[in-house]
Amino acid sequence: MAAAHVFSSSVQPLHHSASPVAGNGGWSGRNRSFFRPSTVICPGREPPSDVLSDDFDFQESLTNVQALLHHRQTSRRGLLTTVDHLKRLCIDYYFQDEIDTIMDSCADLIHSDDLLDATLSLRLMREAGYYVSADDVLRKFRNDNGDFNLGLSKDIRGLLSLQDMSHLNVGESSLYNANEFSSRHLRFAIKYLEPNLARYVRRSLDHPYHVSLMQYKARHQLSFLQNMPTRNMAIENLALAEFTIKKLQHQREMQEVKRWWMDLGLTQEIPAARDHILKWYMWPMTVLEGLSFSRYRIEITKIISMVYIVDDIFDLVATQEELSLFTEAIKMWDLAAVDSLPSYMRSCYKALYTITSDIADMVSKEHGLSPINHLKKAWATLFNGFMIEGKWLSTNQIPTSEDYLRNGIVTSGAPLVFMHLLFMLGHELTEGNNDDIHRIISCPAKIMRLWDDMGSAKDESQNGLDGSYKELYQRENPSGDVEKHMLEMIGSEWECMNRECFSWTKSTLSHSFIIASLNFARMVRVMYGYDEQKLPVLEDYTRMLLF
Repeated sequence: MAAAHVFSSSVQPLHHSASPVAGNGGWSGRNRSFFRPSTVICPGREPPSDVLSDDFDFQESLTNVQALLHHRQTSRRGLLTTVDHLKRLCIDYYFQDEIDTIMDSCADLIHSDDLLDATLSLRLMREAGYYVSADDVLRKFRNDNGDFNLGLSKDIRGLLSLQDMSHLNVGESSLYNANEFSSRHLRFAIKYLEPNLARYVRRSLDHPYHVSLMQYKARHQLSFLQNMPTRNMAIENLALAEFTIKKLQHQREMQEVKRWWMDLGLTQEIPAARDHILKWYMWPMTVLEGLSFSRYRIEITKIISMVYIVDDIFDLVATQEELSLFTEAIKMWDLAAVDSLPSYMRSCYKALYTITSDIADMVSKEHGLSPINHLKKAWATLFNGFMIEGKWLSTNQIPTSEDYLRNGIVTSGAPLVFMHLLFMLGHELTEGNNDDIHRIISCPAKIMRLWDDMGSAKDESQNGLDGSYKELYQRENPSGDVEKHMLEMIGSEWECMNRECFSWTKSTLSHSFIIASLNFARMVRVMYGYDEQKLPVLEDYTRMLLF
């Protein structure tokens, strides 16, 4: 079962009314409150005093960048480019009011006949919450057959912007074509470009905008800007300060998690269990951005660690009879239910029970909610999923690929983790938000399961025995292209994610929760992108954000 569980894979180390906008671009306004992130450090609030050097004035740096965004002589393309740089460097949340004003004033650039202007405006407008039809905006750049005009192939910066936009697809035919057209011509052009731009193009293709980790791409974005003929030191200095703040915070959290894990002592009691605390912390470090979520990152790491331990117990340690007793005890959710369990199971149960109860207490104090019944039900669902997989294995039963995938989403552990996070961020489960929650959780979980299973047969080194969606689909479709099929499924889930992220109707979920789901899916490309670059990217990412 180990290879089939996502968290258990053995990779080593705004509030405005909608703004009506005239024109023929097919867009109708936005809900700003949904797309405004929760601010971590606002202008006027300093970072921790021990983070930055004595000669760096954080407030002055913020003021200098604000001045750029208010500069009246800057062209509209220049303003949008500055906004884009701030977003790519993950420091845009400091300037949300200024960015809102710029987006309103530059909105009609989507009607431009210039590819860069139109696509940059289109992407930023969609990210800002406007409904903008890509098919309408891009129609002027395509011929009667629907193909992009060949003359655009020499516009490298326009092609880069078109490529970036293509990954924000919500099912538009023009963006499928945009991705193929821009990818083909950019790859051809790389050998003719000056080195700094060539590196940027190659990295943009290898780590596409929107579907890759923004925190990871931010470091390379800064390197690219530092090698530009014209540089903006105010933006660079603020970005460097932000990197320093985040890195120190992550280091502190990692040390706290390590202390907790060592004190828990489960690896001593269960020798077969994995001890990958750094890898486990990397998930919440990526999913939850900002200093204000520090405690949540630590608690979510604890939940993930328990998913790993339970997985190893199911996979490598316990008998079927013991696992049945373990599962029944989880359903009872009573410490007295563990008396009949082996010692190592009692220790695991008590740790799982305590961690979940502590989170429920925290949610009650912070949000006035009582989530414990939902959380214990989520644990029972996970255990039932493990039992189903165990039954398939012990009886040599081969499930259909569809049945396997449905259960595999559960046993990935992602729905359980998101259920804890949902309440930690102050949400309730209601009939009104149930569908929204299901989509925003199932999409990243399915993306993760499929990516993991694409490479599990050749990349997993754990001793647990599993099927995978890849193997089962190949059995059912011996002449089919299984990897192409799975990539298309992943693409479909990303479109579903995008519809949730860029919905022009008001979502019942907070920006923080939706971005957490989006970041979760992005992290999959780092953990489970099965190609020759997988480990270098993972190591590079860890080094940049932690060491």
